Parts: sequence; structure tokens; C-alpha cells
Amino acid sequence: MKVVVGMSGGVDSSVAALLLKEQGYDVVGLFMKNWEDDDDDEYCSTRQDLIDVASVCDVIGIDLEVVNFSSEYKDRVFADFLKEYEAGRTPNPDILCNSEIKFRCFLDHAMGLGADKIATGHYARVREWKSDGRSEFQLMKAEDGTKDQSYFLYRLNQEQLAKTLFPLGDIYKRDVRKLAEKAGLHVHAKKDSTGICFIGERPFREFLGRYLPTKPGEIRALDDDRVLGEHQGLMYHTIGQRKGLLIGGIKGNQDDAGEHDAWYAAKKDMASNVLYVVQGHDHPALLKTQLEAIELNWISGRDPHTHWVYTAKPRYRTPDQPCEIDAVSASGATIAFAEPQWALTPGQSVVVYESKVCLGGGIIA
Repeated sequence: MKVVVGMSGGVDSSVAALLLKEQGYDVVGLFMKNWEDDDDDEYCSTRQDLIDVASVCDVIGIDLEVVNFSSEYKDRVFADFLKEYEAGRTPNPDILCNSEIKFRCFLDHAMGLGADKIATGHYARVREWKSDGRSEFQLMKAEDGTKDQSYFLYRLNQEQLAKTLFPLGDIYKRDVRKLAEKAGLHVHAKKDSTGICFIGERPFREFLGRYLPTKPGEIRALDDDRVLGEHQGLMYHTIGQRKGLLIGGIKGNQDDAGEHDAWYAAKKDMASNVLYVVQGHDHPALLKTQLEAIELNWISGRDPHTHWVYTAKPRYRTPDQPCEIDAVSASGATIAFAEPQWALTPGQSVVVYESKVCLGGGIIA
């Protein structure tokens, strides 16, 4: 079976390719270049990453293909990224990058190379599940719960999962680095990548300001409408944000016991260009028991049950939260949580699980 592995130059995708080679697959590595604007060594490590991939492929003994999806990335991912920020929401480009680039452009290209399957270094699992005479592919959480990346893959569908392997799904990260070192892969100690998918880690305000006009406006207290300061653009702020508001020395309209509590971004009024803030981490304006989700994707192709106990992640680093789906339709879903959730953020994704099975999810409205 021929498998094309998406390789980034990091330890995870390198070990994914190594394991598949050891298991007897006909493995080809594929390096994707997806960003060309201001591509330099300060923030984008594309050149070094390609060197690392070539070195790993040489050690493993597999061929390497290089492909440029920069145009597709700009049209399908980055344009949406900018549109969401301009609308006052906080998008997660990694999720769209997975569904549109890694599991669409990459998948199509790999099939054109004669691949039977593609593989990536994601920490997740796929299983074929048969029930009531029906067979479907399920996206499962990884064995290493601290590294599980199923949250970022919830927009995948049956066709994509049927052609995908996740070699690291049953392996812990610490063991991945050990396997890389044992195999003589120099990337065994390479730092994991961070920042915007394929763009890298860079000064965010400066980067966003190159593409969207800056619109300064007032920062007001939600409780009494006092003007507390000025923001440089609503796009630079997200719900629950504490740092970067530059109003830390202003007292709140509370008793002395609470007057030094920190300020948090709580609401964006796009029409008046006002950022509303509240004082205190547990202010009621930051706590909600229900959300509306749009742009839904259910991996099985079927809607989940309503009034059934599931869990959901309203952001990646949040532990699974017990919830019910009160209503679901083609246009959206209403998800109610057992406990209030902090700083639910429009534009972020809420992902629903039944035990270790990722059912899908949507964008928080």
C-alpha cells in the first residue's frame, strides 16, 4: 500500500513516516509550502524545515516530494481568517487549514501520485465502526490525552477519514521523541511549532495590521458605561482577554475588596466600535451555560441526538465539559452545558464528543 505522509520538518510527522516505513508501507514524504508573503528566517522557518525533512527522508530511506499550496492557502484559509477578524470574531485557522489544505489539497495531490492513503503526524485515531449493517469511519481521541488533536480535525468527513492514517494515535509524545532519537533522526529534540498555521509565530498585532485597517475606539466598563481607555482595533482583542488592555491601574465600581481585580474583555460592539470590559475573572458577563454553533460538521454525516449527554470542548485547552444538544438543524445547534463556561468566544470552535469519539462541531456564533 502506498502512503504519502505530510511532513513538516518536526518530530511528529518524521516519526509517523518512520513507523509506516517500518510497518512495510511504500512511503513517500510530501512537504507543503503554503505561505510566501514575507517568508523569511525570522518568523517563517520554511527553508530550514525543508532541509530537516530532506534529512529525515534520507535517513529513513524514502522519496520526498515538494508542493506549493500558497495560492490555495491564501484563498481558502487566510482570506477567511481575515474576514473573521474584521467581523470581530476570533477564528482558529488551524482547523480550516486541516480541512481545506492538509485533508483536501494534500489528499487530492497524493491521490494524483497514486497513493492509497495519506498520513500525518496528528495525535488522533481513525477506526472503522460497523453497526446495524452500516459501516462508518470514526475520529477518535489519541491515547495521549495531553496531546490529543481531534479538536482540530472535527471538520473532516467520511471520505477524508477513509483515506487517512494517524500513526501516532496510540503513542505518547515522550515515546515519539525516543523513537526519533533511536532512529538517528536529528529532529528528535526539535521544538514543536507554534503560531499561525503555516505562517509561524510572529508579533500578532503588527502582522494583522498589514492586512486590516486599524480602527481605534473606546474601552468602556460594561457595568456603568464609564470610558476607561482606548483600543487600537477590536480585531486585536478576544473575549476573556486580560493582558494588553492597558487599563490595569483603573479601579472598578465595586467595594474596596474587589477594586483591584483585573479587567477582562467581555463584549465587542462592532457598530459603535466599543470594547466593553468587566472586572473580575468570574464576572457574570463572562459566564454562560449555553451557546449557539453555526457552520456545523458532523463526521458521520448524521445529526447527533438531542437531549443526550455528551461532552464538548468550547476551546482546545478546556477539559471536556458535560453538555446536551438542545436543538440541531442544518443552520445551527444549541448546546447547553451542565456548568457555566468561561469566556465563550465567537469564531472559536465547539467540538462535541461521545466518550472518545469526536462527533463533530461548529463555530461559536
